Amino acid sequence: MKIAIIGAGNLGKSIAKGLIATDAISSLYLTKRNTEHLKEFEGSKGVTLTSDNALAVKNSDILIFAVQPSQFENILKKLEPFLTENHVIISTITGYSIARIESVIGINKFVIRAMPNTAISVGQSMTCVASNEKGKEKVKLALEIFNRLGRSLEIPEEQIQAATVICASGIAFWMRLIRATTQGAIQLGFEAHEAQELAMQTCFGAASLLIESGSHPEQEIDRVTTPRGCTIEGLNEMEHQGLSSSLIKGIVASFEKINQIKKN
Repeated sequence: MKIAIIGAGNLGKSIAKGLIATDAISSLYLTKRNTEHLKEFEGSKGVTLTSDNALAVKNSDILIFAVQPSQFENILKKLEPFLTENHVIISTITGYSIARIESVIGINKFVIRAMPNTAISVGQSMTCVASNEKGKEKVKLALEIFNRLGRSLEIPEEQIQAATVICASGIAFWMRLIRATTQGAIQLGFEAHEAQELAMQTCFGAASLLIESGSHPEQEIDRVTTPRGCTIEGLNEMEHQGLSSSLIKGIVASFEKINQIKKN
């Protein structure tokens, strides 16, 4: 696949790392105003670093936009003359609707919105995608790309904002939980590096268990809680302190904020 990532910042670089690691490209253009920030990709097979967005578009079939929302419209306007009917346009821009994209480049282009997270750099992203009417013809291609980089799911566009909170912001939420578990382990006597390893692998194991078994989380909780045991004691104390409630409130607050961004 001939892919260009327009705006190789943190997310763009994460996508690039995943594409390179899974050998998903025949060529990959990475663009950034200052290509000094892309030095880690120098010498990578099939990768071209450039500050020229038009050059990247002309030499690619699939265009993944990962620029700042405030820059997106201006960049699209400048690139519109170089877009052909064969280009697949994938936007990872938070709060930027398909309708807004079509207002700049027209409705006759393959337009797909994708919301991956930074775990895409290690092939473990959860990516949700939605498309315009024309783009439905290329959704399968988009899913194939993102399935190489984790898992993907096609959803209605109206759910993209919620998916952003759960999947993209969700990475930060889970990192905070892992950090808190690490701090607890340190307090119980483990060295910091040991504590983090315990927290990380246990989190990974819990997710893997659900993925492989297809179980509901409560089923797995029941398997490790015994009457008057230490697990149920800890769980109940966490709930008394508002663990689940705080998580849900945080998710809702994040969702309300992203909707404000969309309106602006």
